[in-house]
Amino acid sequence: MAQSRPTRLVLQEGDYPCPTPLASRTSNNPALELLHSPDPARLAYTGPDGYPRVIPIGFLWNGTAVVVCTAPTARMVVALAKQPHVALTIDTMGPPAKELLLRGTASIEVVDGVAPEYLAAAAKSTQGEELAAFEAAVRGLYKEMARITITPSWARFYDFGAGRLPKFLRRLVEPGSD
Repeated sequence: MAQSRPTRLVLQEGDYPCPTPLASRTSNNPALELLHSPDPARLAYTGPDGYPRVIPIGFLWNGTAVVVCTAPTARMVVALAKQPHVALTIDTMGPPAKELLLRGTASIEVVDGVAPEYLAAAAKSTQGEELAAFEAAVRGLYKEMARITITPSWARFYDFGAGRLPKFLRRLVEPGSD
């Protein structure tokens, strides 16, 4: 049986359907820095009433997908079970501003206890005794957790300091740059 290769995104200027190569951990890729950022992502999904929702949420990049976790009873879990298409933004305010935009499909798995990805995401911004206290608190709170894995199908990276701009802005800054 043939082994499947993990999805990797190559993030440069432009639209990229995935799976295309997203970058190896060892590459000097500013988009990859955003995927490992301790800052929350903003996750957009369609709510149960059909209206869009955007929420800030901690996340973990596992090398092939973005993983977020929450209580299985969260409205987001119910909504994603019905409509799994999502968009995710991770950015820095800068200067210079950098933005990683992803679109993809969410899959949900309810796990016993606390998903390890939840704790790994928290460890990006919390250490030592504070992390230990956080882990003890969440282990006491969650008897089960929804692990939501977002598999990218499209990606775009903007680095305003390096000249990676949306096309409409490039046209303003550099007339005739089509």
